[in-house]
Amino acid sequence: MKFFTNKPKDGRRQNPNRSHIPFRLNFLFLIVFLLFAALIGQLAYLQILHGAMFENEVTSATTETETQNVQRGQIYDATGRVLVSNKSSRAIVYTKPTHVTSEQLYAIATDLTKYITVDTDDLSESYKVDYYLVKHEKQVNKHIPRAASLKASDLYRAQSKYIREANLVDDLSPKQREVALLYGKMNGAYSLSSVYLKTSGVTSKEMALVGEHQSEMAGISVGTSWKRNYPNGKAVQSVIGTVTSEKSGLPDNSLNQLLAQGYARNDSVGSTYIESKYENVLKGTKKTIMAETRNGELLKKTTQYGGKKGDDIVLTINSKFQKEVQDIVETQVKNNLGGNPYMNGGYAVVMNPYNGNILALAGATHNIKKGTVTEDALGTINKSFVMGSVVKGAMVMGGLTSGVITPNNSSLVDSPIKIAGTPAKSSWFNKSGSGTMPLTASQALAVSSNVYMMKLAMLEAGFDYQPGTALTMSPKIFQKLRQNFKQFGLGIKTGIDIPGETSGYEGPGGKANIGKALDMSFGNYDAYTTIQLAQYVAMIANGGYRIQPHILQAIRESSKSGKLGRTVYQHGTNVLGSYTASKDEWDVVKSGLYQVVHSSLTYRTGGALADIKPEVSAKTGTAQTFYGQNETTTLSAISYAPSENPQVVVVVAYPGISAESSGINTTTVKQIYEAYWKDVQDTKNLD
Repeated sequence: MKFFTNKPKDGRRQNPNRSHIPFRLNFLFLIVFLLFAALIGQLAYLQILHGAMFENEVTSATTETETQNVQRGQIYDATGRVLVSNKSSRAIVYTKPTHVTSEQLYAIATDLTKYITVDTDDLSESYKVDYYLVKHEKQVNKHIPRAASLKASDLYRAQSKYIREANLVDDLSPKQREVALLYGKMNGAYSLSSVYLKTSGVTSKEMALVGEHQSEMAGISVGTSWKRNYPNGKAVQSVIGTVTSEKSGLPDNSLNQLLAQGYARNDSVGSTYIESKYENVLKGTKKTIMAETRNGELLKKTTQYGGKKGDDIVLTINSKFQKEVQDIVETQVKNNLGGNPYMNGGYAVVMNPYNGNILALAGATHNIKKGTVTEDALGTINKSFVMGSVVKGAMVMGGLTSGVITPNNSSLVDSPIKIAGTPAKSSWFNKSGSGTMPLTASQALAVSSNVYMMKLAMLEAGFDYQPGTALTMSPKIFQKLRQNFKQFGLGIKTGIDIPGETSGYEGPGGKANIGKALDMSFGNYDAYTTIQLAQYVAMIANGGYRIQPHILQAIRESSKSGKLGRTVYQHGTNVLGSYTASKDEWDVVKSGLYQVVHSSLTYRTGGALADIKPEVSAKTGTAQTFYGQNETTTLSAISYAPSENPQVVVVVAYPGISAESSGINTTTVKQIYEAYWKDVQDTKNLD
């Protein structure tokens, strides 16, 4: 078969692939067209259909809340004297932006050290570790097995351990330590929260340099900080308590709770006693600033709420009187140490018996090993001692209300108690039995008869005592006696508005200790606090009402003038319970406490108080105690004055006195009354 081919007219042979070129070009043009079409479609999607939405996202700003601290409320005494105020000082402040990297914080801290110096004595190990990790985290992780798979908290613990064990932060230069401290504080801040970087010793030059360069260091500014100041001395500081510093930050034991309430980690907060108890009153309301940011950059700040300084509180304490009582107690302790090497200290409480106002809390503790004496006013609420015969008023009242004695039939014979197999138990004035005599309940209080109280306990237990027989009382007597004492506040917390109060100590009961029930009846077994003695004698003075003692008198608004503002809250009288007894029964106890001081009985125990004017009613106490193998005593006293119309109660306790010593309790009571009628209440105003 013959094939024919078309030849070009010029005789050249045609390329067989040339016919595909137009097709390829057309295909490429098609792809380009489709790509442009897709691009145009996407632009239409972005600009036409959703342009407004995306433009809003790009240009929109985020508004978040920033808070700043305000001044803390002041604390005044009952006379309006300022006890605690605020002292302002210059400060360098850092407000953390919403988005900031570790490297940026490091750079800011480094720059800031060019303009200020900071004390690094308190530089923590964790701050050093954090500082080192900023630049060396990758190198550190190479030494930690499975670093990439560890949880963040576990990884940090491993990193910290390696850095410390390898001694990588032991030799930081002074400048590096400053950077580490600043970085640590800044890194620990929450977004849009402010922390103090330096609050003391900020010089004018530092303020000027930071102000000049603060635009170069995002979040850094100059400001003011406040610290507690005590313009009239620190006589009651142990009772008032303390406020944490920006160095110490929030207390560990309440960290999570305070963080949940909006505190920053290095905020100042009341950490003990009155400052802690009334933290919500004193702290005020933080200043609120709306911070507008875009892409992590701060655009502007607008003050939404200017903040409110904390309210002021007024205490029931008269600071001048408080100082005098404290001086009296401390002086007595120091002056009596020579003959009392095992003396624990001394404590005193002065209180209004009708409303519970605490007028003075004083205490001094003796470090027996070191021989030093230091202020310990809080020992009145958190240290308990076996107090001795001061409890006998409550014991007599228990006998009256249980019916084993009556106001008209209360005579019992004081003679040594002889229980089979044990040494005889007697009153201080009748150890041999030669002073055996019948005593009424009031007389028993006046001469402080131990035997009378033991016989009351046996009668209440239903035990028929016969000399020489075994003591087979029911152990339930422990519960019965304690239930009666607790109605007077002995052995339970008084409810005073100072944190840290203890309830005292109860010795073991049961058949094995049945003889101790007799000791309890005259105050030589269980231990009570000095504030409990005050609440107890106040019940006798006011006719049977157990009043909550308190140190807060009122809450007042702070004013711009610095003076006390409007009363926000006035502490009222809080009756915790009452003791049901007839007037005749109360008269038996009151007559007994009056006779302690003013009777003509030979063995009255409070005659040293007889010359106090106005007249006082009282009960002294002597409890046998031990320091190791050394026999000691607690000398105590409860009292109220005037006897006919009580205005004030005074109680004291001196534990660890040598057996041969006496008089320190009554001497202290006399001195306190003298100061009270001079500085707190004028006797001319008595009804």
